Amino acid sequence: MSETNDFTALVIGGSVGGLAAAHELRAVGAGVAVYERSVGQTSARGAGIVMQPEVDALLNRLGRTASSVCVELHERQQLDAHGRTARYEAPQLMTAWDTLYRALREPLSGVCYRLDSTLRRVQVSGHDVTAEFSDGYTARGNFLVGADGIGSATRMLLDSVSRPEYAGYVAWRGLEPESALPSELLDLLAGRFTFFTSSGMQMLCYLVPGADGEREEGSRRVNWVWYVNVAEPDLPRLLTGRSGKRFAHFVPPGELQPETVEQVARQADVSLPPPFAELVHLSDVFMQPVFDLAPGRMVADHAALIGDAAGTVRPHTASGTSKAFGDAAGLAAALRGWTPARPLPASELEHWEIRRLDRFLTLSEAGFDLAVRSTLGAERGSRFFGSD
Repeated sequence: MSETNDFTALVIGGSVGGLAAAHELRAVGAGVAVYERSVGQTSARGAGIVMQPEVDALLNRLGRTASSVCVELHERQQLDAHGRTARYEAPQLMTAWDTLYRALREPLSGVCYRLDSTLRRVQVSGHDVTAEFSDGYTARGNFLVGADGIGSATRMLLDSVSRPEYAGYVAWRGLEPESALPSELLDLLAGRFTFFTSSGMQMLCYLVPGADGEREEGSRRVNWVWYVNVAEPDLPRLLTGRSGKRFAHFVPPGELQPETVEQVARQADVSLPPPFAELVHLSDVFMQPVFDLAPGRMVADHAALIGDAAGTVRPHTASGTSKAFGDAAGLAAALRGWTPARPLPASELEHWEIRRLDRFLTLSEAGFDLAVRSTLGAERGSRFFGSD
């Protein structure tokens, strides 16, 4: 790290939350290195992202506008079981994980970004913190930020008690080129946030930029998510991939077992409006269970947790990404002006933690209420995808 930096920060986790942390810390004078556990290109743990003020603010500081990475929607429409629509005006901007990732990653081309770096140990000695990785590599800095998601190795090292708890439902997902869809189906979905709700399930759909960030008509993608109640005993079967690998938090495209894909298609036919059932049939479906992770402490000695590593919010709030960005911005502000020759700014870090935990509580309660309204994870809601 350059000697001109006020301090050095090690960011564990190279997804969009970790990249946001890198930008925010650099803005307050820190030298930054990012360590990502993925072996190759980091994979999206989802697809669509609703543009929120925290994300917009960072993009603006990087010289980008929200509209440059988003598809604009004009209406919301609700489908009934027969596919009939009820519409109302509701402008929104929608982006995709990979589009946002590129917008944040490209300005960090000169920053250390090391892949295949699974954190195994953290040691603090004086004003230094050392991260040791599974391949034997070590990195030394003055502050460590855990931005490594719901399966956070950083959190496990700092707090071995907290564990994610299954929320009682999963998200089946799809992300397909709009050019691959029939024109009648695309005409229904384009420019609109489309949704359907029934007992124990909810499905929503909207367009996002193309695989290379394209926003032009014909080059975008259709993103959909179908939340469905699944009993916990049935979850291990659905999380077992074609190769027999048991996934923990995300089953990527192409990994669902053939019998699971068939079951998803059959359930779509009997449960969803015809346009949504058709969309499911046309998609390479992947799956993400919904978990709750209540926050403990966000601050430890020369370390902090942000985003899903600190605690998760239900996806219905559309705030998971913006929460991570807000955590990162506030943490950087608390560390502004600090140098390793001085004690950590304990008061500022404490105030940051209190504010962010309060924000987490607000989002968590809102997400839980939204889920209950759709009987998602609720005892009274219907359950699906049980073992035969």
